[in-house]
Parts: sequence; C-alpha cells; structure tokens
Amino acid sequence: MSNRFVKVAQLKTVETFRDRLSELGLSLPCDDEILTREAGSPMAESLKAGGFTMGNRWCIHPMEGWDANRDGSPSELTIRRWENFGRSGAKLIWGGEAAAVQADGRANPNQTLGTESNRFGLEKLYDALVNTHRDEIGDPSDLMIGLQLTHSGRFSRPNVKTVAEPRIAFHHPILDRRVGIDADDDSAIWTDAQLHELIDNYVQSAKIAQQLGFHFVDVKSCHGYLLHEFLSARTREGEFGGDFEGRTRLLLTIIHRIQQECPGLQIGVRLSVFDMIPFHAGLEAGEPVNFDDLLPYQFGFGVNPENPLEMNLEEPIRLIRLLHEAGVFSVNLSAGSPYYNPHIQRPAIFPPSDGYPPPEDPLVGVVRQIEAVRDVKKAVPEMMMVGTGYTYLQEYIPHVSQAVVREGWVDSVGLGRMVLSLPELPQATLEEGTMARKKICRTFSDCTSAPRNGIVSGCYPLDPFYKQMPEAQQLKEAKSAAAK
Repeated sequence: MSNRFVKVAQLKTVETFRDRLSELGLSLPCDDEILTREAGSPMAESLKAGGFTMGNRWCIHPMEGWDANRDGSPSELTIRRWENFGRSGAKLIWGGEAAAVQADGRANPNQTLGTESNRFGLEKLYDALVNTHRDEIGDPSDLMIGLQLTHSGRFSRPNVKTVAEPRIAFHHPILDRRVGIDADDDSAIWTDAQLHELIDNYVQSAKIAQQLGFHFVDVKSCHGYLLHEFLSARTREGEFGGDFEGRTRLLLTIIHRIQQECPGLQIGVRLSVFDMIPFHAGLEAGEPVNFDDLLPYQFGFGVNPENPLEMNLEEPIRLIRLLHEAGVFSVNLSAGSPYYNPHIQRPAIFPPSDGYPPPEDPLVGVVRQIEAVRDVKKAVPEMMMVGTGYTYLQEYIPHVSQAVVREGWVDSVGLGRMVLSLPELPQATLEEGTMARKKICRTFSDCTSAPRNGIVSGCYPLDPFYKQMPEAQQLKEAKSAAAK
C-alpha cells in the first residue's frame, strides 16, 4: 500500500518537495537551503525559558531502547544512546527517555527506572551525556537536560515482554480488549488512594532528578500512557475524573507537589495535544475501528466527539493555559499513540511489524502535527513549545524547521527517530549546512519492530553499530515471519 505514496527520498530538490506538498493540498514554510549559524539560521538562536538560556532551537525527544538492565540501570546500549544525545549539538534534551516512577509502570521489563534503586544509573546517564557534549561540542552551560517521568498505565508490561499488566483510569470500549481486560473486571482500575501513592512516587523521582543535576522533569502526558489517559477519563467517578477539572487534577496535582518539594526544579509536560479513534489493519491499509455505536465519542482528549477522526483543540488549549499559570516552563507537543494510531503519532512510509500500512501520505500527518502546534502557539503565545513529527521530512527537516521557527509557529524543533541514525544532525546543519544523506532515517520502523519482537531498539538499517549485532538477523527473521 505504501508504494502508492511518493517517497521523500525521490524528491531531489526543495522545489520538487514543495510541489509534492502542493499535490497533496498541503503547504509548509520551507527555506531554499540549510542555513548555518554564520548564515543566520533561526535554529542557532538562543531560547530563554524557565530561567535558563538554551544555546539553540534544536531539541532531542525522549527515546527508549528497551535496553536497560532488568533492575532499571542503564546498559552499555543505553549509555551509548545518551552519549549520542550529547554529541548531537542540540541544546535541549527533553527527558532523555521515559523513567518509570514505580516498577509496575514500566512499558517493558527493560525500561529505565526513576527510583532510588536506580539513582546511580541515572547519574551515569546524565554524566555520559554532559561529558560527551563537553568533549565534542563545547561548553555545556547552555545545555538544558530533563528526565522524563512516567507510568505506562494501560500499556504496562513490567515483568514479561509479552504479558500485559495494565493499570487503567477507566474502561475503554476499544482498548480494553487489546490489553486483555474484561469489561466487568475493575481490578485494573486505579483507586483514588492508589493515585495518591503514585503522586508521592512522582515527587520522589523528581527529587532524585534534581539532586543529580537535571534541570527539569517532564511529567509525561502523551501517547495513551497513564497521565494522558486520565485527561479523557470522563466516565470515571471521584476526584480524578468526570469534568475537565477532575480529569486534569492528577497531572496538576503532581506538578504542584513537585514545585512544593523541589523548589528550583523546572517542570515540562510532553502532551498528546490531539488524538483520534484507534485504528486497526484493514485489507490494504490502516482503518479506524467502527465507532457508530460510540458517538458522541467520550474516550479521547483533543478529539471531536461527533467525529473522532477530527481533532478538537479547545480542551488542550485550555489545559496548556493552566499549565502556564501553574509555572510549567514548556510543553512538548505530540499526538495520538504508537499503540492504537501510529500513523497519527509518528508518520512513516513503512509500518512496524505489528502495525498497518499508512492510510494517508505520511506528509499529511506531518503537516497535521505542525499546524496543530502552530494553532496552539497562536492561542497561548506565552508558553514555550517544542514541535514533534518532523523526522519524515528527511532531507528537508532543517529547511522546514528554520522556516517555522522564523515564522513563530514553534519555539524549538524536536527530533526522535532521526537521532538514532543521524545524531549529529543539529551540529552538522548549524556548522556546515549539510546532512549525511546515507544516514538519513527513511522511517523503515525497525527501531519499533525490534522491541515489538522482544529485541533491543536501534537503527538496524543505517547504524553500523546495530547492523553488525546478532539481533539484526533476529529482526529480519521476525519481520519475515510477520509478513507471511
């Protein structure tokens, strides 16, 4: 199915890229060339927020490798990834990777922990990043580093990679079945008392991060994980559900508690700013599940309840205003979930082994996210915002990034999968105005297919380090089996 879409690698010039956008009825600000620091690139401008001055407008998103040790401490692979973050030249490291605030909140048994038991491990990651940055880029005093704190909620698999152990905010008529929850079984639903214990654990993890030197913590609220799910808990009774105030109370309470007990520590929020109905594999491409019996749709955040294939930014904008009033220094805006609508969350031409071919040209998904962030930035200009979804632009990431930052659509551009194959992108573009074409991520999705098959994540097609690992052959075999 993906063969019907023109691949970005086939668009050899900026003009052909613009023409392709036009064919799709899309438009994006896009510069003619990559601008270096000396040439006045908007990406080289400093950025002030939270009492800190970041040295440029590039950001590295949190990325997990499913490669920590079983006790949550970092392996050599984890440390290598953080070293790559340091050598990237980006001056905002958004969270590094998701660290679970308690053991049952891990999305996989090899996820990093943000607990006291892993204090030394977190310190090793922080030091590896800063030391590499100092050695290869220069003075780290304008490098802002955060630690992402999470509980995976519905998508927790803390003990066995293949066994879901969900902890949910409410029963979801579609997603319950996907994680093996019976509609009549309430045992997986958090009690209010348990949530107060969870809040304490977020605070404890934030204290550890501050003591280790992290400048901020990200209270992760995206991609269907626990705090994101609570934002749509309309059917939940009690203090953490129901109306908008109830559904945002858990997130805001965590933020206020961290502020009270960690004075001086900044707080960010990575937020799925809109969502859509879950999709599943159709005959040729991904299709939305049938939602005729679910209207008005009450199970998403930033969704049009009358048509859950459309976003509605009213509540997300309202929340971001509250976050700014609460002292949150920045929001990092994503969308959707990799578990139930990955083409919305991370546009790609090639699906992961357990996914579905994209139902739209991935450029449509890229522009959808960029324009949503633009609209939110216009509504809440006082909040610093980081944008997401740029990797599929491939060669044209810097051309578009420069232009949208110049236009004020976003304050900082974040990179995710691209950094696995081309970690030096920020530094190379700012200093040399070039990108190593052979290392550009083409969204083969092997970095997702691998962990879906119990294999550590990495860029197996383009990173020589991963290409020579025995896991590369295991992944090929797993993908072949899934294709039969």
